[in-house]
Amino acid sequence: MAAKWEKKEANQGELTFEIAPDKIKEGLDKAFQRTKKNLTVPGFRKGRVPRQIFNQMYGEEALYQDALNIVLPDAYEAAIKETAIEPVDQPQVDVESMDKGKAWVLKAVVTVKPEVKLGDYKGLSVTKQNTRVYQKDIDAELEKQRQQQAELVLKEDQAAADGDTVVIDFDGYVDGKQFDGGKADNYSLELGSNSFIPGFEEQLVGHKAGENVDVKVTFPKDYQAKDLQDKEATFKVTIHEVKEKQLPDLDDEFAKDVDEDVDSLEELKAKTKDHLKEQKTSAAHDAIEDEAISEAVDNAEIGDIPEAMVKDDIDRQTEQYLANMQQQGIQPKMYFQLTGTTEDDLRKQFADGAEKRVKTNLVLEAVVEAEKIEPTDDQIKAEVKDLAGQYGMEESAVRSALSDDMLKHDIAIKSAVDMIADSAKQDKKKDADKD
Repeated sequence: MAAKWEKKEANQGELTFEIAPDKIKEGLDKAFQRTKKNLTVPGFRKGRVPRQIFNQMYGEEALYQDALNIVLPDAYEAAIKETAIEPVDQPQVDVESMDKGKAWVLKAVVTVKPEVKLGDYKGLSVTKQNTRVYQKDIDAELEKQRQQQAELVLKEDQAAADGDTVVIDFDGYVDGKQFDGGKADNYSLELGSNSFIPGFEEQLVGHKAGENVDVKVTFPKDYQAKDLQDKEATFKVTIHEVKEKQLPDLDDEFAKDVDEDVDSLEELKAKTKDHLKEQKTSAAHDAIEDEAISEAVDNAEIGDIPEAMVKDDIDRQTEQYLANMQQQGIQPKMYFQLTGTTEDDLRKQFADGAEKRVKTNLVLEAVVEAEKIEPTDDQIKAEVKDLAGQYGMEESAVRSALSDDMLKHDIAIKSAVDMIADSAKQDKKKDADKD
């Protein structure tokens, strides 16, 4: 099939292609079979009119539009492959000619990926990462575990202090009237947790069980309930109980309670150090990867990004986010109710970094091409196994859901990322180190 690509603008061009007579005949035959099912012609049973009679009555041209709709997708796909272009949006197709007995000629205005001219992407300079685990890191982690193991002990006739938990009834009023969601009984509140409206918790410090306190606050301007934003409110609070945290001693028994696989505090400290080392090493790798890839993108020359690519990225990010929520048992409708947001809000959130993500993917694809990265069958099998384990699916289900091209693309992109990150040199000092 003859196909010709002519670039017109930065990311647009005209694709001229033909549909051969034999393909047209196939399309006409299929179009006729579909049409005659609902056709009633005097002298013939419904759906049984011969092709010759149909052509005499209506003309073969009556089938052209349906036939075109049938054969166009394959013809367009073949033209794309022949011209080696990469469309990023639906084409605008116009008919140039549909002469009987000849090839049909069509022209399509097509938006394609922008050109990418790679700059330096290997051996890039990145910030040196510190993966050393300090004693203060271990102490902080153990203290966090102590807080998690803490017990709440009733304070008899003592005032509440920051960090204590109070059990309260509260009833909120705005302009002298109660409002929805402003009332609760026997509510446990940790003072200093900042889980309530700013200023609420601080006003309970210094009060004892049995006391009634009027707490006066102002709702934030960005408060979730719009009718309460920036409004002054008074909460009538009754304190029933005041409890303080009782932390366990940092000893061998504490270590055994935290981790049944250790027998002493020293073993827990050693295990904690190893765990923190893994975390810091992983975080350092991620930081190096992000910085190196960002630098590779900055070094590249990239044409204007088509709006369709930005929209596709936002669509993909939104769908993936909501799918992850569903895996956790939260349906989209429930998620938006819980967060007080809409799908438009979520899309706006992803819109902020969409162009950067598109540019990054374009550069990585260019690296794959430049380095001639071609995933092996073993890599594909390993990827399928990894995805199956990650999503709790059978490998056969993953295989049927993802084509070889999709799997190869993702594996190749990961290989490009690893190449850029692994070749980076940690020779930049952090700003704090420079001072």
